[in-house]
Parts: sequence; C-alpha cells; structure tokens
Amino acid sequence: QVQLVESGGGLVQAGGSLRLSCAASGRTFSTYAMGWFRQAPGKEREFVAAISESGSTTYYADSVKGRFTISRDNAKNTVYLQMNSLKPEDAAVYYCAAHTTLRALRLGRYEYWGQGTQVTVSS
Repeated sequence: QVQLVESGGGLVQAGGSLRLSCAASGRTFSTYAMGWFRQAPGKEREFVAAISESGSTTYYADSVKGRFTISRDNAKNTVYLQMNSLKPEDAAVYYCAAHTTLRALRLGRYEYWGQGTQVTVSS
C-alpha cells in the first residue's frame, strides 16, 4: 500500500513558476515509477510527466516539454514537479500517481493516486 500526498499548488501569474511535491508513505517508494497527471474542469485527465524508479528516465507530455521538470528523491520518498513559464492552459488539479512500471504511467494507468493539488494560472 502506498499513500500519496501532494502539495505546492496555488495561484501564480502567467510566466511564473511553482514546484509541486508528492510525499509517499511506505518503504517501497523506490520500487515505483512515479508520475504527474492533471485535470482541468470539463476536460479529461491527461498525462504530464513520469519518472523511472531510479530517476534515470523521464518522459513528458509535448505540452510541457522544456518547461516542466520531474524529479525524485528516494531518500525522502518524494517526487517533484518543477513548473516554469506557466501558462493559463496549465491550470488544473495536479495528481501524483504511482505504478510499478513506467510504461503503464505513460499510458495513463496507475496503481496509487493522490488527492490532488490545485494550480491556478492568471493571465
């Protein structure tokens, strides 16, 4: 069992930055690939970024590539999403997710899911 708790969301102006954190419980954090998804009102949940168990491999949605960076600290059981050059279209609830395989996260599958953190971007 893995419990995920996101934090770091908030209101930011377009062009600004935010760093989201996701703290995981349990001793097996380093055995899970981790990812971030987002869902805006009236839209489907979409993949944002994912990182392998060791942190050596990362994937990004085209819409955030070059602006967002996913990272993890296995000693702290935490995964991060650094978001720079934010745009109004980045506004959404951001969810942290875990799966035993990175490929599954890229396909939108997850085994564990956090409660989400709201990101609002003003124009």
